[in-house]
Amino acid sequence: MWPRKIRQGLALLPLALVVTCDAPESRTPEPRHHDVRVGPAAPRPAIIGRSVWHADEKAVREKPTYTGAVEAVFLHHTNHSNSYDCRTDVPGMLRSMQEHHIHDMGWNDLGYNFVVDRCGNIYEGRAGGVDRPVRGAHAKGFNGRSLGIAALGHFGSGQEVPPAMLESIAAVAAWKLPRGVNPEGHVRMVSNNDGSRFPKGKPAELNVISGHRDEYETQCPGEALYAQIPHLREMVARLRKR
Repeated sequence: MWPRKIRQGLALLPLALVVTCDAPESRTPEPRHHDVRVGPAAPRPAIIGRSVWHADEKAVREKPTYTGAVEAVFLHHTNHSNSYDCRTDVPGMLRSMQEHHIHDMGWNDLGYNFVVDRCGNIYEGRAGGVDRPVRGAHAKGFNGRSLGIAALGHFGSGQEVPPAMLESIAAVAAWKLPRGVNPEGHVRMVSNNDGSRFPKGKPAELNVISGHRDEYETQCPGEALYAQIPHLREMVARLRKR
C-alpha cells in the first residue's frame, strides 16, 4: 500500500497530458476461430490492484464484459512524459487516465487491461478481475478475446524502453495467454468495426503479440517500443517453457 501521506499528496496530472491511443470500445462479441486450452502457461506476476491506485469505482459506467480466452495481445504506450516518479506519480497518472477515458472518450472505464510503468510495476487497469478475460477498450474492432497492455510513457523514435518495463510486459503476456497459444505465432480474428484497418466482418491475420498500429491507424506504441516486439515475443515464449 502507498503511505497515507503520499496518497493524500498525489495530484492528478492535467488531462492535457493524458493523450492515449485512440481505440473506442466495441460491444459486439468477436467469433472465436480456434480452440485454446484454458489455463496459465506461466506464473502470475505481482500486480498492483485498483484499490492501491484508488481507481474511481463510482465513475465506472457499466459492469465488466467477459469475452472468453485471450487469443491476442495488443501493446500500447500512453504518451505520457517518461520522467515520472514510479512511486509518487503513477497512481495519480492512472486516475487521470481513467477520468479521461470515461469522461472524454466515453468509455466504460480505463481502456487498458494492464498498465506497466518504467520501473516494471504492473497495475490492474480495467475492472473485472485480473484473472478473468475482461473486454477492454484498447483495440478498435478487436477488443474481444484480446488483451491490452499499455506502457506508461512515450516510446517514439530515439526513446529507450526500460528493460524492467519490457520484462514485466512479457510476464503479463506469458501469464494471460492460455496454453496452446503460440506467442510467436499468428491468430485469425475478424474485425467488428469499420474503424480499424480491417473493414467490419473481414478476417485479419495478426501476430499473437502485436502493436496497436497493426490493427488501427496510429503510431502507437511508438517506434522504439514497436521495434522491441519481436524480442518481446521471444521473451514470452521463454517464460512459458520454464
